Amino acid sequence: MDITVVGRNAEIHPNFREYIEDKVAKVTQFYPRAQRIDVELTHERNPRQAETAERIELTVFGKGPIIRAEASSSDRYAAVDIATGKLFERLRRARDRAKDHRRRFHQPIADDLGGIVPDEPEEKPEPKEPVSDKLRSAEDLKLGEEREEQLGDSPVIVRQKLHESQPMTVDQALYQMELVGHPFFLFIDSETGQPCAVYHRSGWTYGVIRLNAVVAGVVDDD
Repeated sequence: MDITVVGRNAEIHPNFREYIEDKVAKVTQFYPRAQRIDVELTHERNPRQAETAERIELTVFGKGPIIRAEASSSDRYAAVDIATGKLFERLRRARDRAKDHRRRFHQPIADDLGGIVPDEPEEKPEPKEPVSDKLRSAEDLKLGEEREEQLGDSPVIVRQKLHESQPMTVDQALYQMELVGHPFFLFIDSETGQPCAVYHRSGWTYGVIRLNAVVAGVVDDD
């Protein structure tokens, strides 16, 4: 299993890299089909956010869904401990649920994982300044590439990333959303061809937003 560690506004020291690698090496105990783990450390330079200045994001890639967890702390080692704890708990609960509820999904995404695994919501970041300037076109973005842009003279930074997407059902989209630990998930509905977003509502309920558009390549049977 490959482990990639990168830093944004942060230097990755050898001792810290070794600490991360020792921590995430246990992923294969829960997810044997894991192939790669991307670890991203982001340092927030704003002194007002000192208590959450070190943010760790862990992303697991394998023969199945993408699983992600993240955490913030004033200490990067503590952030790693919190993020890996969330990741292992999500993987463990998904593995256990798969054993008892493997038939719950119409089209299981992976043999090792299954079921929707709720996670505690991430802390909401401080409100950003309103975006007023235009962003560059995303047409030149490559698959998996990330691009950050500063909007004019403002301190606002916008990150864009192009993801590969396969049509899926609402159940599968909810499953993917919970595994990456996000409050929403964008997808193409395999039944209607519509761009959609599933999201968390209050309590244990979910919502679906649909756009009245047909994606190229999805053919109506009628």
